[in-house]
Amino acid sequence: MCDIMRGKEAIGVKSVRFGGEIVEVLKNFKRGQETEYHLLVHQLSDPDIKSQTLICWLKELKGCVAFMTKEFETLVGVILKMSWANSEDEVVKEYLSFLGNLVSAQTFYLRACLKMLVKTLVPRVSSDIPLEEAKIEEYNRIFENAHSALQRVLHIVPLAPKFLAPVLVDCFPYMKKDAFVQECYVRNLLQMTSYVPSLRLPILELIIDRMIRIDVHAPKHELEEDEEEDAEDETMEHQDDTSILFEMDGMECSSGKTSEQVKSAPDLAVTMETGESKPMTHEMGDRLDVMMTVMLQYIKDSCLNKDTGELQTQPTIEMFRHLLTAFEKLLLPTHASCHVQFLVFYITSLRQDLADAFLNFCWRKVQSPNTPVILRQAAAAYMASFLARANFVPLSTVIACLDLLLPWIHRYIDDQDGSTRSYPDVNLHGTFYSVCQAVFYMFVFRHKQFVESKKGLNYIRGLNFDRVINCRLNPLKVCLPTIVNMFASITRMYQIVMCYTIMERNNRSVLPVVASSQGGPTDVTNLNPLDAFFPFDPYMLSRSKRFIQPLYQEWEGSDPDQDEAANSEEDEDDFLQGAMSPGTPHMGTTPGSIPELPGFRKRRRTDSSCLSPP
Repeated sequence: MCDIMRGKEAIGVKSVRFGGEIVEVLKNFKRGQETEYHLLVHQLSDPDIKSQTLICWLKELKGCVAFMTKEFETLVGVILKMSWANSEDEVVKEYLSFLGNLVSAQTFYLRACLKMLVKTLVPRVSSDIPLEEAKIEEYNRIFENAHSALQRVLHIVPLAPKFLAPVLVDCFPYMKKDAFVQECYVRNLLQMTSYVPSLRLPILELIIDRMIRIDVHAPKHELEEDEEEDAEDETMEHQDDTSILFEMDGMECSSGKTSEQVKSAPDLAVTMETGESKPMTHEMGDRLDVMMTVMLQYIKDSCLNKDTGELQTQPTIEMFRHLLTAFEKLLLPTHASCHVQFLVFYITSLRQDLADAFLNFCWRKVQSPNTPVILRQAAAAYMASFLARANFVPLSTVIACLDLLLPWIHRYIDDQDGSTRSYPDVNLHGTFYSVCQAVFYMFVFRHKQFVESKKGLNYIRGLNFDRVINCRLNPLKVCLPTIVNMFASITRMYQIVMCYTIMERNNRSVLPVVASSQGGPTDVTNLNPLDAFFPFDPYMLSRSKRFIQPLYQEWEGSDPDQDEAANSEEDEDDFLQGAMSPGTPHMGTTPGSIPELPGFRKRRRTDSSCLSPP
């Protein structure tokens, strides 16, 4: 062992000899002789300890783990605090060997070892010091060694994943930490899923939960304002020719490196990328953008074969199930989330049956009386926004959903006829109004595909919108005015239903919408009770937008001066072709792989009969 001298002047001596003396030091400590023990702890805590000396210490300590019971917690704590992960390979090798022996002999230290290893996956960076390629390579090596140590511990202790999960939660960086810190930890957690598959779902839920916390602190109106200000500043800068020339000569970016240097940086640092993927001005938005980029790339790499680029069926379905579970648990109950839900949007674009399964899930929530009303309303909003914004969803799927939603609305109206509750009340009929708003919203976005042919118009007219808007529940009074106005304008243009008479009567009405609580006093309010929540509204994050933009349907305003091609017989075939996903063959559901809603698939028709009026 390291020579434990008698005098104080010998504390700095690092000469080494072996002979089992550490065992004697530990035994003496139990007998009450603590001097040599404290000297040993002091020498091991020396940050300037040489590699060869440390290797000798570790080799001897490895043979003493059987004696390192709970009373030697101070000694073990000093060993666990050593900066070993970026040391020489021989030091790393001996340290991993010591850890393996320690957790196998003394399970008391298992959680402390796991916490130390997980903390190693969080880089220590300073906002004042710019990131450099060499530093990132150093972090890569540290992370690689930490993962090797974790794998060794998990192999030795089969129950270690049970203790690892809460440690991962405790060590997650605070949401205001640097974007690079967030990126590194998320990447390391995702890498962990490759050798701890049992923790994949908890890890995904943890990441999504923390992303949601950031997302709600980055509302879209703030992102828009910051990006507009940033664009104005850039315009002013580019007016200066001198600035442009300086930039071309190698102007430093926010990371302190020239653009040429940054391009050669390893894949780890999304935060160092430049060009089209520039950082966002909004700090919270930038952190979320980096995390979304990492997550979307992880989904892509997990689902697609790296060599051929072909979709791997089973990994894709497994990933979808995990994301759907996280969606139900975390995203569906969250109102103010703007971007995290696009993880589900992206994976459903990979297979048509995944999009169908997501819609099945939302539909089950909408029609389930056992589901809280707020979740039923959220599910209706997700269903409508998904069908409106996903350009990979064929028109046949939209028709199938309308064939489910409209009959549900008509049945609800039937049930309320003659009832004492048949009046506009959001608390009593919240789900009804949300479903009506969902149908109006879907129609506004998809109407062009219907009105292109006579059969399309006949199909829409057969949905009996007239009864919906004229019922005593008066959905046009409760739904959002923006959607109601667009719906009224389009339906009048194509003579589907006339809404303006009802809208004018609603405007003249002096009585506001009633909002009463069960058994309590009636509250009268003029506020619109249906908040404007459309979960797949335009994506604002600059780096990760490249994954979403090709799949996204932007709003295309209706032109009232269009010719009357919608009434032309020759356009019928075009509408039927639009019922199929353009250029994409229909992919059937793998038997037993995706939960299917009874009646949904059989309603999803693509032949001309689906456009015939009932």
